[in-house]
Amino acid sequence: MTTSETITRAAGETVFLAAGGTGGHLYPAEALAEELADRGHKTVIVTDKRGIAFRNLGDKVEIRAIPAATFKPGIINKIKAVAAILSGILQAAVLLKKHKPAIVVGFGGYPSFPTMFAAQQMGFKTLIHEQNAVLGKANLHLADKAAAIAASLRDTRGIRERNKSKIMLTGNPVRPAIRAVRDRPYPPAGGTFEIFITGGSTALTRVFNETVPQAVKLLPDDLRARLHVVHQCRDEEAMATAGKYRDAGVKAEIKEFFNDMPERLAACHLFIGRSGASTVSEISVAGRPAIFVPYPGHADRQQTYNAEPLAQKGGCLIIQQEDFTPQRLAAELEKFMKNPDFLQNAAVAAKSCGQPDAVKNLADLVEKTLKGRR
Repeated sequence: MTTSETITRAAGETVFLAAGGTGGHLYPAEALAEELADRGHKTVIVTDKRGIAFRNLGDKVEIRAIPAATFKPGIINKIKAVAAILSGILQAAVLLKKHKPAIVVGFGGYPSFPTMFAAQQMGFKTLIHEQNAVLGKANLHLADKAAAIAASLRDTRGIRERNKSKIMLTGNPVRPAIRAVRDRPYPPAGGTFEIFITGGSTALTRVFNETVPQAVKLLPDDLRARLHVVHQCRDEEAMATAGKYRDAGVKAEIKEFFNDMPERLAACHLFIGRSGASTVSEISVAGRPAIFVPYPGHADRQQTYNAEPLAQKGGCLIIQQEDFTPQRLAAELEKFMKNPDFLQNAAVAAKSCGQPDAVKNLADLVEKTLKGRR
């Protein structure tokens, strides 16, 4: 055996991670990539062009972008989507042939499909990870040929009966910086009261920009004087949103993106936002109370189901968007601010639902599947 061969084997296996181009899919993939790199494996993340912006691991992992698309209404859009998917499959096949990964792990989202489909057709072993409480469309189509299905939550919906024997509960990996928040105590809520609001950068999150400032304006003067709001919203709406908080007499910090999300999460007394899988996982691992407003556009109600285990323990409140009015939110905020012990208990409940070992569990499953590949 040559020295180069010895080094190659000592460095571990090559693992491909195929993920959608948003944080909800990429953050778990990056967490796994870092864990596998620490175990001596080489990892390559394959996503679409949006995912290139997620370069939080430096030189630890290679990130490659391939074409991908989802089907939109209209025959022209469908033709373009098919062309993009076929192009993505071909480019993924070239990457697979070049790197010859020992296993390909899919994290869902339509950009994961070309790589996972090519891998399965070429005979590579595959494993899928589902972040949500409902199996996503890409993972649903890939589940039959997957060696295992790693689930974030118990009783994941949408898995066909023939594939239920493949399910392994691992949890949803979160970033190390978020896991570190778990060791920081919940801040005392008797003085300044900090609310942290996120919802992404799309127009679909406008409800937070409109409802929250109106709600805090309805609070009694003594409560408004205690408030400090950290609010993520689109740049084009930031000035108007800041003006609404000024009109309400509330101190607010408005940005399109916060680079210090773990610090913001650690300092907040209450989180308000959507209940995407990664958001719920991060909130529970950190141990912070939340008001979740599930995105209403999902027919399968996945975001409601994501938050339900946390709500059942008392770690969060779920308010559907049609009920998320300034009056309802103001009433909830007043109750929370006047009862700090309630929030402290909610923080403990949220923390009890956290899965800080999820990335270790998933990496163990990957290595176990690797050992059984031949």
